[in-house]
Amino acid sequence: MTHAFQAAPRRSSVIVLVLVMLVFTATALTVFVEKAGTDLLVEVRQADSRRLRQEAFSALEVTLAVLEDFRQADSGLHSAAEGWGDPLAWAGWTPSEGRRVEVSFQDESGKIPLGHADMTTLTNLFEFWQMSPADAEKLADVLLGWMQKGYVYATATTPGYGQAAVPYAEPERPLRSFGELAAIDFAKDVLFDENGLPNANFWRLVNDVSIFTFSQPNVNGTNADVLASVGQYTDAQRQHISDYLAGTGQYAQLGQQWFQSSTTLASVAGLGGNAAPFGTTITALRILVTVHEGRSQYRLSAVVAPQGGATINQTNATNATAAATNASSTTATSVTSTSQPSSTASGAATAAAASQSINYPFTLLEMLENDEIPQPPPDVPQP
Repeated sequence: MTHAFQAAPRRSSVIVLVLVMLVFTATALTVFVEKAGTDLLVEVRQADSRRLRQEAFSALEVTLAVLEDFRQADSGLHSAAEGWGDPLAWAGWTPSEGRRVEVSFQDESGKIPLGHADMTTLTNLFEFWQMSPADAEKLADVLLGWMQKGYVYATATTPGYGQAAVPYAEPERPLRSFGELAAIDFAKDVLFDENGLPNANFWRLVNDVSIFTFSQPNVNGTNADVLASVGQYTDAQRQHISDYLAGTGQYAQLGQQWFQSSTTLASVAGLGGNAAPFGTTITALRILVTVHEGRSQYRLSAVVAPQGGATINQTNATNATAAATNASSTTATSVTSTSQPSSTASGAATAAAASQSINYPFTLLEMLENDEIPQPPPDVPQP
């Protein structure tokens, strides 16, 4: 009887030990399976990208060929209303069986070239955002102070870049990436939230300005913000311009149109405003290619410029050491988290040299793939 009582606790201890070991084993297996599943998904996604990538680049080449045909026929590209809005159908190109390819465009040259913007234009832009005049002027001031050599601040702004944990200075050259905005005093408070992530103002700025270099925004591809800030057009004038381009309102019988001169723009807009700062030809075009195969997809974004069109900013920073320190220490997190478009000067220069050697009709300014392509969160309103 005594031996039975002594054996029972030992058996209970063994059972508890076995149960604990089973719990640990089950936990380890669960973690292993989850990690293996994640690794497998990554491998599958990479394999899908490799398979669909070639299709995307084929579609891009066909698109460029169609654009070049229209460019030669119309003495330049002006608007998708010319007929090149569906280039694959125009060329009669079809993807491989089981795949679907979509091509869309964004007129990068319809934006304000930030490197050429002045205080008045930027202040007008930010006031049109409904910022107070004082804040609009201050934001324009800090942006110009960051980009222009020897700039004298127009407001009572005193950037504290030299007092940062890792001191740096304004590079005094145009932006090369929107990620730099996270290092600019006041701008980082207006354009980023409390967690350092881009807010609605940031994405609106991306839609309104370009970091590529060209002389004039193309009025055929611009938006209301640019029309208001550059042309100083009223609501009624902007509506006239929109109706003319879309073929609606009083222009419904004409169908979609595009401007070919500032004289026509001034006539359509009516009295007031300023048509002179606008061009009518595309100098930088973003081509978005998406390849679908079942639930898999591959996305490609390329910014191209026709001959004599936009270029990337290759101006060296006035204080190269400070700029390099700033880029590596201050903006690294923001650039990674926002996945902003950036252009490597050496890579673009190589591409430009190669395109010239084979007489290629377009210069590649930027190439982004899949997750590199920046996209605003779905809750961010578009202007």
